[in-house]
Amino acid sequence: MKIARIETAAGPAFAAQATDATWVPLERLGIAASTTADVIEHLDAVRERLDRPGGGIADPVLLCPIVRPAKILAIGLNYMDHIRETGATRPEHPIVFAKFPNALNDPGGRVVMDARLTSQGDYEAELAVVIGRSTRGISESEVTAHLFGYTVANDVSARDWQRRDGQFDRSKSFDTFCPIGPWITTVDEVPDPQALAIRSRVNGELRQDSSTREMIFSVQHLVWYIARGMTLEPGDVILTGTPHGVGVAMDPPRYLVPGDIVECEVDGLGTLRNEVVAPPG
Repeated sequence: MKIARIETAAGPAFAAQATDATWVPLERLGIAASTTADVIEHLDAVRERLDRPGGGIADPVLLCPIVRPAKILAIGLNYMDHIRETGATRPEHPIVFAKFPNALNDPGGRVVMDARLTSQGDYEAELAVVIGRSTRGISESEVTAHLFGYTVANDVSARDWQRRDGQFDRSKSFDTFCPIGPWITTVDEVPDPQALAIRSRVNGELRQDSSTREMIFSVQHLVWYIARGMTLEPGDVILTGTPHGVGVAMDPPRYLVPGDIVECEVDGLGTLRNEVVAPPG
């Protein structure tokens, strides 16, 4: 099943994709959901009622499907091909940092790149994991049962501030720096998250072209590792790292500028398409 958040005449609404590929607002199924956690709570009812005929919307504007998460976590240096291109040392344990909710952006939203703040904006196509159950202290074999689904993210980064700060949180949490979507695909439709092609393009030029097989730490290991010490809640998101081909690793580096169109895709999960813009005024 695919769950999206869409524009309707009444405003933003969560919706499920019907068999005819239209999107049915959950309210038309008698389900009230204002956050991603609400959708997860009522997922069984969504499945039961989705076969009702009619009520679907074709080609709506898609919005960010992550609403009011308790946590957005991300992983650094988790692809071997990215390790090779940067000359970094392979980490012994996952490198975990935070992106904050103010960074959330729509799958077709504009990424604001303010030249007064950064001259080194960069893209990172990533597989994102959405937690489905309260999770702490589980085994790796139990992880899949605790997941809601998968989606696509762009971990936009200000590389100059990443270096100056000596940590990742602020440089990756500027407003608009976390496009996510275009929808969430439930975990039952993704048999192997470690066998997905992942790509990014800038202005149509292929930049990243890899597979989640290159991940050093698997989805199962990441969730297990993080949940050893902190409780993950329904609707929390983990961005699982990016492969080779980022702008900072090119010679010379190629950073984002207003007017660029960045596309990030994971096979079977959809594509983000975001324009880079200067701030208003």
